[in-house]
Amino acid sequence: MNVYSIGFTQKKAEKFFSLLRNEEITRLVDVRLNNVSQLAGFAKKDDLIFFLKELCQIQYIHMPDLAPTKDILDPYKKGNMEWREYEDKFINLMIRRNIERIDHSIIKDSCLLCSEHKPHHCHRRLVIEYLNKEWGENFEVKHLF
Repeated sequence: MNVYSIGFTQKKAEKFFSLLRNEEITRLVDVRLNNVSQLAGFAKKDDLIFFLKELCQIQYIHMPDLAPTKDILDPYKKGNMEWREYEDKFINLMIRRNIERIDHSIIKDSCLLCSEHKPHHCHRRLVIEYLNKEWGENFEVKHLF
C-alpha cells in the first residue's frame, strides 16, 4: 500500500499540483483542522477540490478526525508546547478517536495534506505511523516537498 503526505506552505500552486500529479495518487485526504483559512491560499477547501479534479484527477476528502484539536494545536503553534508534548497529546487523541477504524481504502494510494512544509514535526506523519502500526501494514511512505 502506498501513502503520501504533503504540506502546502512554502509551495506555489504549480509546484504543489505538479508534485501530486507526478505520483499515483487517487485521493487527497485533508487532515487539517481548518480547511478554509484565508492563509491557505490555493489550498482552501473549495478551490482545492476544483484544482485537484481539473489538474490532477484526484478526489478530495476532509477528515477532521485525523486533525489535532484546537487545544492541542494552538499552544504548539504559539511556542507554548514542545514537539514531544504535542506528539504525545496527538497520539493519545488518535487512540481515543480510534482512528484505526477508518476504511483502509481511504488511505491506500492517498496523500495526506496539512500545512507544514516538511513532515518531521507534523501530525500527518504521526497519523501515517500510527495507522501503519495499528493496521500491521507496511506502507510505502513518500513525503512530497
